[in-house]
Amino acid sequence: MKATFFFICYILFFNFTYGQTDNLSTKNTRVGFELDALPYITGGYYGSVWVGHKHFRYRAIIARAETPNFILEDGFTNNEIKAYAAVVDYFFKPNFKGWWIGTGLEYWDGKIQTDAKLNTAHYNNTIFTVGGGYVWKFYKNLYLNPWVAGHLRIAGDKNIPVDESTFETKLFIPEISLKLGWHF
Repeated sequence: MKATFFFICYILFFNFTYGQTDNLSTKNTRVGFELDALPYITGGYYGSVWVGHKHFRYRAIIARAETPNFILEDGFTNNEIKAYAAVVDYFFKPNFKGWWIGTGLEYWDGKIQTDAKLNTAHYNNTIFTVGGGYVWKFYKNLYLNPWVAGHLRIAGDKNIPVDESTFETKLFIPEISLKLGWHF
């Protein structure tokens, strides 16, 4: 499953960057990275690297987040998700600033426990994601990026048996956060 996911990401992510090469110049091409606050707040991590050309930005993302217990169904705890994603964004203004929208695919590798913590159940999902935000450059190419996204489960595990209970993965998950980024 992971091999299929990464192949699809390769097609979506890298193939677009090697399309037509006329007018390809360093003036219109940028490379950058971002860190996201939400996974760090929940005890995880987030890192993305990106290549942008003209109005398009192609991102590769790796993250780990722990769902806060107050969001989980009663009786469940320690929901940890490792995410791998490939996302394409479109900026309405040049130089990768201002409003943007984006879409892509994600692979979520999760694990969960009941409150009894007898066993850990593992699950995975393929997610279609769509989102948008605003890049505000406050010092040269250092920027803040508040954003919002919606994640739709399109494949993978739905009902996960854990001890004597069943954890049901959500069909749709909204998300909001703040990223800090830099580009060259």
